[in-house]
Amino acid sequence: NLSCGNKKNLKHHYNNHRLHFEKIDICKLNSNNKLFKGVDYVFHFAGIGDLVPSIENPKKYMMINTQGTLNVLEASRYSKIKKFVYAASASCYGFTKNQQTNENYRICTEHPYALSKYLGEKAVFHWHKVYGLPVNSIRIFNAYGPRVRTTGAYGAVIGVFLKQKIKNKPLTIVGDGKQSRDFVHVTDVTRAFLAAAQTTFVNKIYNVGTGIPQTVNYLSNLIGGKRVFIPNRPGEPKCSCANINRIKRELKWKPT
Repeated sequence: NLSCGNKKNLKHHYNNHRLHFEKIDICKLNSNNKLFKGVDYVFHFAGIGDLVPSIENPKKYMMINTQGTLNVLEASRYSKIKKFVYAASASCYGFTKNQQTNENYRICTEHPYALSKYLGEKAVFHWHKVYGLPVNSIRIFNAYGPRVRTTGAYGAVIGVFLKQKIKNKPLTIVGDGKQSRDFVHVTDVTRAFLAAAQTTFVNKIYNVGTGIPQTVNYLSNLIGGKRVFIPNRPGEPKCSCANINRIKRELKWKPT
């Protein structure tokens, strides 16, 4: 419904007859929605992100990311789609040690955003168990790329840095900047989702990252300019690093 997006992001596809855009709120989605009829794959990215706003307004996050997901699952089930691929979040792992995190790592949701996305993922697998809906889930680490969102004070670090750079403002670095993130390019993410849809594997969770984390300080040096350091925020890990052995082995995917 464009609450976290912009229709201008589709501008380069306006003349493509294969593109059809509908502005819909998933919280108001009916099970018999006509858009799902005759559909092979549903890629469920709809939802809201950002850590701090979820602490400030947890009910909104639970309503959209969890209840909204149930609506999309039901519409998919009624239309008997071939595969449902859920955009999950690596935030479900919480505070991880400086190590690669595989899909069996313990779950520790540190804020309502992580909880809402994880409960959405649990619902996805419950719909497979009870109704036989073919599903897979991809836990995305730190995605970046063209048209990255630059709105909001608490968005993904690359989007925030680019917004500040464009406006000739100093880059705001949380804490000491030594925290590291597993940045994965959006083209790699899309290839992973397509592979998860086309595979014969079902009921699977896949990490999508690079396995090579970079520090925020390194990122800020690449972008350049003045920097200011601000206090740490609650619920943010010092390190995120994906173990991607499963997706490399089963889907023959690797980051490029």
